[in-house]
Amino acid sequence: MAHGMEESTEVFGDINFTLGMLNKEDIVSKEDIYSHLTSIIQNTDILDDTIVQRLIYYASKDMRDDNIPREIRMLAGEVLVSLAAHDFNSVMYEVQSNFRILELPNEFAVLSLAELATSYVSQSIPFMMMTLLTMQTMLRLAEDENMRGTFCIALEKFSKAIYKYVNHWRDFPYPRLDANRLSDKIFMLFRYIMEKWAPLASPKHMLHIIKAHGPTVSLLLHREDFCEYALSQVPWLLSQYKDKEIDFHVTQSLKQILTATVLYDVGLSRSLRRSIFSNLLQQICRAPEPPVKENEIEASHCFLILAHSNTADLLEFFDEQIRSQNEATRTGILTLLRSIINAEEPRLRDHIISVERTVKLVMGDLSIKVRNFTLLLIQTMCEKCYVEAREGWPLIDYVFSQFATSNRNLEKLMKTNSHEDEKREESVRETSLEVLKTLDPLVIGMPQVLWPRILTFVVPAEYTGTLDHLFSIIRTLVMAEERKRQSAKESTALIVSTGAVKLPSPQQLLARLLVISMLASLGKLCGAGAIGLLKILPEMIHPKLVDLWKTLLPELLQPLEGKNISIVLWETMLLQLLKESLWKISDTAWTIQLSRDFNQQMGSYSNTSIEKKFLWKAMGTTLASCQDTNFVSSQIKEFLIAPHQLGDQRQGITAILGHCAENHLDIVLKVLKTFQNQEKFFMNRCKSIFSGKKSLTKTDIMVIYGAVALHAPKQQLLARLDRDIVSQVLSLYGQCSQILGMSVMNKDIDLQMSFTRSITEIGIAVQDAEDHNFQFSYKETLISYMLDFIRDEPLDSLASPVRWKALIAIRYFSKLKPKLSLNDHLNILEENIRKLLPLPPLESLKNDGQTDRDKEHIKFLYERSMDALGKLLRTMIWDNVNAEDCQEMFNLLRMWLVSQKQWERERAFQITAKVLTNDIEAPEDFKIGSLLGLLAPHCCDTLPTIRQAAASSAIALLSIKGIHLEVERLQGLQEGLESDDVQVQIKISSKIAKIVSKSIPNEEIQMFLEETLDGLESLNPTCTTACGIWMIAALKEQGVALEDQLLEILSSIYHHMPVLRQKEESFQFVLEAISQIASFHMEAVVVNLLQKPLPFDRDTKTLWKALAENPASSGKVMRALVNRLEMGLEDDIAGTDAISVACAIQEVVSWGSPVTRLYPELFTLLLKLVSCTLGQKMPTAPLSHRRRVMQKGERQQVADPCRLSTATLKCLQAQAMREGLAKESDEGDNLWTLLSSPVTHHVGVCALARSMAVWQHGVILDIMEQLLSSLTSSSEYYRITGTAFFSELMKEPILWKHGNLRDVLSLMDQSAWDSNAILRQMAIRGLGNTASGAPHKVKKHKQIMLESVIRGLYHLARTEVVCESLKALKKILELLTDRDVSFYFKEIVLQTRTFFEDEQDDVRLTAIFLFEDMASLTGRRWKIFFAEEIKKSLISFLLHLWDPNPKIGAACRDVLMVCIPFLGLQELYGVLDHLLDNDLPRTRDFYRQFCVKLAKKNQEILWILHTHSFTFFTSSWETIRSAAVKLTDAIVLNLTSQYVELLDREQLTTRLQDLRQDPCISVQRAAEAALQTLLRRCKEISITL
Repeated sequence: MAHGMEESTEVFGDINFTLGMLNKEDIVSKEDIYSHLTSIIQNTDILDDTIVQRLIYYASKDMRDDNIPREIRMLAGEVLVSLAAHDFNSVMYEVQSNFRILELPNEFAVLSLAELATSYVSQSIPFMMMTLLTMQTMLRLAEDENMRGTFCIALEKFSKAIYKYVNHWRDFPYPRLDANRLSDKIFMLFRYIMEKWAPLASPKHMLHIIKAHGPTVSLLLHREDFCEYALSQVPWLLSQYKDKEIDFHVTQSLKQILTATVLYDVGLSRSLRRSIFSNLLQQICRAPEPPVKENEIEASHCFLILAHSNTADLLEFFDEQIRSQNEATRTGILTLLRSIINAEEPRLRDHIISVERTVKLVMGDLSIKVRNFTLLLIQTMCEKCYVEAREGWPLIDYVFSQFATSNRNLEKLMKTNSHEDEKREESVRETSLEVLKTLDPLVIGMPQVLWPRILTFVVPAEYTGTLDHLFSIIRTLVMAEERKRQSAKESTALIVSTGAVKLPSPQQLLARLLVISMLASLGKLCGAGAIGLLKILPEMIHPKLVDLWKTLLPELLQPLEGKNISIVLWETMLLQLLKESLWKISDTAWTIQLSRDFNQQMGSYSNTSIEKKFLWKAMGTTLASCQDTNFVSSQIKEFLIAPHQLGDQRQGITAILGHCAENHLDIVLKVLKTFQNQEKFFMNRCKSIFSGKKSLTKTDIMVIYGAVALHAPKQQLLARLDRDIVSQVLSLYGQCSQILGMSVMNKDIDLQMSFTRSITEIGIAVQDAEDHNFQFSYKETLISYMLDFIRDEPLDSLASPVRWKALIAIRYFSKLKPKLSLNDHLNILEENIRKLLPLPPLESLKNDGQTDRDKEHIKFLYERSMDALGKLLRTMIWDNVNAEDCQEMFNLLRMWLVSQKQWERERAFQITAKVLTNDIEAPEDFKIGSLLGLLAPHCCDTLPTIRQAAASSAIALLSIKGIHLEVERLQGLQEGLESDDVQVQIKISSKIAKIVSKSIPNEEIQMFLEETLDGLESLNPTCTTACGIWMIAALKEQGVALEDQLLEILSSIYHHMPVLRQKEESFQFVLEAISQIASFHMEAVVVNLLQKPLPFDRDTKTLWKALAENPASSGKVMRALVNRLEMGLEDDIAGTDAISVACAIQEVVSWGSPVTRLYPELFTLLLKLVSCTLGQKMPTAPLSHRRRVMQKGERQQVADPCRLSTATLKCLQAQAMREGLAKESDEGDNLWTLLSSPVTHHVGVCALARSMAVWQHGVILDIMEQLLSSLTSSSEYYRITGTAFFSELMKEPILWKHGNLRDVLSLMDQSAWDSNAILRQMAIRGLGNTASGAPHKVKKHKQIMLESVIRGLYHLARTEVVCESLKALKKILELLTDRDVSFYFKEIVLQTRTFFEDEQDDVRLTAIFLFEDMASLTGRRWKIFFAEEIKKSLISFLLHLWDPNPKIGAACRDVLMVCIPFLGLQELYGVLDHLLDNDLPRTRDFYRQFCVKLAKKNQEILWILHTHSFTFFTSSWETIRSAAVKLTDAIVLNLTSQYVELLDREQLTTRLQDLRQDPCISVQRAAEAALQTLLRRCKEISITL
């Protein structure tokens, strides 16, 4: 309320300020002021009366001031009118005060009165009489044209206001006034203006009179006494149609008058009607220049009014005018009729026949505009049910005829290149199609019009373009009738007499629909429509087809659902449908008629169209099904004699006779033979030249024989093949190759192609016969012909398809018997390879083409030729059962695979890929090693096509051997070879090599390596790198099985080294290869090196370096050295060989070789070596031998074996610390001094044990196992070493848990009684440390352990033993309680929980199983403790239900089932039961169900779950992070308001915001959902987030 008052105050202040500015004399600013005031007044509901009066004063004053510009006076008048909304009476008083009798008023005062009358009709009417009386006295005073125009404007607006009152007086709020008095005044004013002013009016003044004319006459028409006068003024109005600038206003006034005549039911005289019709039609049909759009629209509205009031007269007028042959008139009338029909004028329906007859009058008009408008009118008539059953058919026929006419006209126009005429004619065609598209065949009366005459448009070719819509119309009609039949509620509406229309016969329909159905394979709608019509019209075709098509057609339609079917497959299916249908009909006369109808349609399609090709085959299939052999024979003769009737005579006659031969082979061959014997081909050729009608040639007959063989029944074919077919083809070819009776090599490409096609089809037919005993006697002869064709082809161009087709023919013949010898195969393949692979690059070949089409053709021939060569090689190679023969044939490509010309390599590799890929069957003993070594390195060749082909070939070679690879992964890697980045190529090639090398047959590795070594010498740099990569990969994957081939492989490598040493990169691969070999067969290499006089010379160090630096070799080196060291310490005595091995180990480890795998064993052996060499000296002879090969200055190092061993152990530990296997000793470097001295050795061992990485329990366990034998060694030093080491380990619980320390404990107990004080001290320390490592063992063996420890207290001579005993006793006694199991139980439970989140699956799984087992061991005392541990563990169990390992998820489900009773949450069993289903529930749904149940039972546990969930937000597993967020979402959703308030919302929001940036989309979505849940919960309890 206060805000509204403030706004009002602000508005009033603004107006007052503006009014103050009006007092100034600045005229320029008044225009803006009045515009501003108008806006304020119109947008303000309430104005103060004082302000209104002031505004009226200023506005009226400025409006009447002649010194002010007209624009400002006009604006002032607008303000005055706007103020009437706030105080009408004051405004009217002000204006009327300046409107005095016999005094000429200010023109703006008149305009204001006029505007008030129209804007405020209700308030103005009471003042109207006074206003009109005053105005009547002023007309005679008006001499100025502007003033007269102003009075006309006022008359116009006063008339409109009074007209509104007359027609709507009941809506006015006061008693009815006498409107006749008002109209009397209007009449007097109007008559004066028309009599005095109109004859002399200027054009500007005339416009005002015309505008006033319509409203005034409309008002006068409500008075019978004024009707005659009012209508007498209409001709004057019509006479004003002179200037298009005012025509619109004339028409507008006329529309107002016509509206009034309808409203007041005033009749127009015939002459006046005709005059109005003519004038209005002229406004629409102006021929010289197009009408103004607004005027045309108004005129159309006038005709709509006239159509309502004078329907019959208007149609009669249209009928007369449309006969005038004038294009503009006709298009105008057609447009008007369309508008009237669209307006759905009810009276027009009584004149439908008249409208139809009017339309028929223009159907012969050739004007494109008239044709277009006629079609649009017919479309509207069809939509609005204005088509009568008896008269409507010509309209439908006209639509189709216009489509056909447009097509014919367009064909003519295309020859004249008249683009404008083409566009106009195309518009007619498009309009015709649009009419058919929108035609609803089920509207009232339309079925009777259409059926069955609509069928007449199916067969004629000229209506082909309409078939999409035509089929839809027919289908709609038939299906609607079918529904009527099924409902049996009404009789059929489709049985109507066709009159003079001749319907197509069933055979014509079948022939047409089958041919059009072929277009369905191209995805065309009419094709699917045709087959759809066949499905619903079987009775119209033949009654016997109903049941057959009910079964066949649904199966036929299945392949069309959702995709385009193969053209060949679809054609075959349609022909099969035709065969079965004709067999079912089994009517010879019917079949004969069908063949004739097929023949009649030959001219309906172009020779290259898919329809024409199918038509030929359908014709042949029909003849094949015909039982009248005489008719079949006569038809074949007719086609042979007059093939021009088929269009493309060769394709047509070939297809027909070929398919006819399926059932009539004898007839076809007999007729062909007779035709050959009787025909004079030379004379026929001459006749065809003069007549223009082509006849068959010998070349055509050759092609026919091939087609006949291809389609003939196979068993009949083989019996007649040589005598009646092949011999005839060869004879014809020989005749065509003769000139003047002499045989010459004919260069006629058509002849060669026809001969090749014919014999290829013969070869296919023989192969399809599958008669393994058949011997094709002409095989070598025909192959020889093909090779001759190929030899004669040029090596510098590729212009003809002869190579391609000849290769296909050879491939089919190669499969037939008798089989060719290996030499024949090699000669054939070599001949073809040498005629294709050396061709110039494709781009060079394409340059021979003159046009783009020529270049595309050359590219097509190139691709097909290479494909044919690949298939020929594939066939010849793999049809051979001898592996060596296959290899021989494959070797023909070898020289091309390593060609220096990349385009030749590309072709060779593409052919190779075709030969090797796609599930081939090779001989069992076929060797792939050599080929793999040859092909694989080219995965990094220069062209992507070579790289792809090489990869495909390499993969396929292993598939040949039945080796199944990771196909999807390899295909993904292979796609990456498209990259031009060499590093990417190398990386991908390496990955492929790793996968493929695993599967190379072991016995073929040597051949593979030999090929890669050759490649290292000869290939380009990138391929050389690839060779090295493949070689190393093979050695990595297969090196373990190369023991039998080791000498040969090394020999081969040594053989290539002199050359490869010159290529640094290649030489590095050789060194790496040796390292790889050593990594698998290190023993031989190591033995060789250790035989040298200590490995300090440069060459040996280089070898050690190569072996040490290579990760694969280093491990094997260490393994071999460890084995040798183990053998040297077998009797717990260190010899010279052991020292040598130690030196070698130090050398290898110093290069940074990893020691993780061998660390436990190596550590144990070196520790043993240190122990066994304590206080010893090396023998003189061996040391002197080693000194001769050692470098000067290092002799003193060898003098003390223990120090040397300690140095090696120190080197090992340094490397172990780098690898995380050990930690820095608390003794520092002093450790090694303590360790090498017999006095402090045990102290050093303890320090060493403490430096072990206990968390690496696997490593420690291995060391313990290796060192266990030291406790019973015959060497006292070694026993001390072992006991000291184990004494430190005894305090580690994890070692007790996983290690076998029970035996150690027993041995420790025995050593505690030993006479050696150091040994006894170490044993007691171990027993004491057992209390830390295994409290349960202390309880189990407490009596024995106490006795051993207590006995140490009596050893007074050695205080260190007593001290150790006291410490041990204190530790043991602290553990002994009444319930000995207590600490054991708690330790296991706590330790177990630490592994629930371990990275290793087995560790997590074992921990969960152990926790589940502990549930059954829980006593009454520890039940609460265990329940608390369950609460802490519950979060892990819930989240790991969706662990990446499904076994862990199952284990979590089981442990939850077991643990829930401890928490008293048995209600959750129902939720957990969902986890037993085959399909796990969605994570979010499960958690929400779980938390809903849990929230009802125990909100505290729900809160504990929340507090523990944060740690899982950073889990390394995406599923766990996602599950944690979804669980948090469910928890927040189900927490009570009290707990929601306790949430650390800032921390939770921050964490969830971070998770929205998680790389996993699932986590992002879960975080977003959780945030929304948190926000919603906070809003629910009014907490800010």
